[in-house]
Amino acid sequence: MRILGIDPALAVTGYGVIDFNPNGVSVVEAGIIKTAAKQRQSQRLEKIFSEIEKLIRDTNPDCMVVEKIYAHYRHPTTAYILGEARGVVCLAAAKRNLPLMEYSATRIKKAIVGSGLAPKYQVQRMVARMLGLKEIPAYADVTDALALAIAHGQISRVRVLS
Repeated sequence: MRILGIDPALAVTGYGVIDFNPNGVSVVEAGIIKTAAKQRQSQRLEKIFSEIEKLIRDTNPDCMVVEKIYAHYRHPTTAYILGEARGVVCLAAAKRNLPLMEYSATRIKKAIVGSGLAPKYQVQRMVARMLGLKEIPAYADVTDALALAIAHGQISRVRVLS
């Protein structure tokens, strides 16, 4: 199963495409989509959308995975901006009839590390280990996207075996 994990944000959107099968997991492609703060917000969102569409075309995933939005009530602007970036990602999936899954951060951490309260660095190290990476990716957004994809593969496998 080919899984596309996306960690959407306006400035830097991380992505990771993995092949998840009974023999293991491997990276197909991973990276970031970066937008410039000097651009209009609509231009930034269009760039994210078009890059995700291209990524879907090029890698042909079976599904896409995003994290459920959580924003503290004291920072509503964060939720608003994240929601817009996430919206264009969801639209790209819908245009291709690509199934879209979403999980909470604690569910992802539990699937990757075994604890929903695991610190970010522990998730990053485990993702690198699971994928046989020599180094942790420079951008946490990439590691987060890969974690989403791996977690979905593991959660799906558990559901099939149950």
